[in-house]
Amino acid sequence: MYFEARRHEDLYLWLSKTPNGPSAKLQVQNIHTMDELKMTGNCLKGSRHILSFDEGFNAEPHWRVLREMLKQMFAVPRTARRTKPFVDHVLSFSILDNKIWFRNYQIIEKDPGALAASEAAGDDNAKVRKNTSSEPTLVEIGPRFVMTPIRIFEGSFGGPTLFDNPEYISPNAIRQAMRRGKGEQYRDRVAQVENMRAKRDKYKGTESELSRAKVFS
Repeated sequence: MYFEARRHEDLYLWLSKTPNGPSAKLQVQNIHTMDELKMTGNCLKGSRHILSFDEGFNAEPHWRVLREMLKQMFAVPRTARRTKPFVDHVLSFSILDNKIWFRNYQIIEKDPGALAASEAAGDDNAKVRKNTSSEPTLVEIGPRFVMTPIRIFEGSFGGPTLFDNPEYISPNAIRQAMRRGKGEQYRDRVAQVENMRAKRDKYKGTESELSRAKVFS
C-alpha cells in the first residue's frame, strides 16, 4: 500500500500484490481524521478488527478484485505476534456512486455486571434493559474517507490495464474547466462593457455652438 501526493492537493492510493500483481490506483477524497471528527469512542492499540464489505462488491469483476486486494491490505494475519487476541472495531467498505466509502466503527458491549446488580437490587426495568441492550452496538470513531477507482493493472504498479474507470475525471481536468469558465466569464464582461460604450457613443450626438463646454472653454 503506497500513498502518492501531487501538487499538495491530490492524494492517490496504490494497492499492489508484489511482486507479480495485480495492482490498483485509487483517488482518496473527503478525508476526515479522528481528531477532526471528535467522535466519542476509542479502540485499543494492537487490537484486531472485522472487515465488512458491501454486497455491491459481488456485482462486477473489478469490484471483486478490489475486495480481495483490500482484504490482503487491511486483514490481520492470525499469526501476527503484536496483535491482541480480541476484536473491538469494524472496518466497513461500502459502494455508493461507484466509489468506495471507508468507515471505522467501535464495537461497544454493555456491562453485564451493572445489569445483574440492578436486577438483584429489585429494579423492575432491569430485565427490559437487559433484553434491549444486551446486543453490541457500533459507534463511528473515524477516520473516514472516499476512494474512487481509477485503474487496475495486471502487474505490480504497472503493466497491462485490466480495468479503466470511464466515469473518472482527473482533478487537473476539473481545474482546467474551472479556469476556462472563469476566462469565459471575464471575456463576456469585457464584451458587455464594449457594447455599452459603443451604444453610448452612437447616441451621444453632436454639441452645439452654445453648449457650456464651448462657451466657457
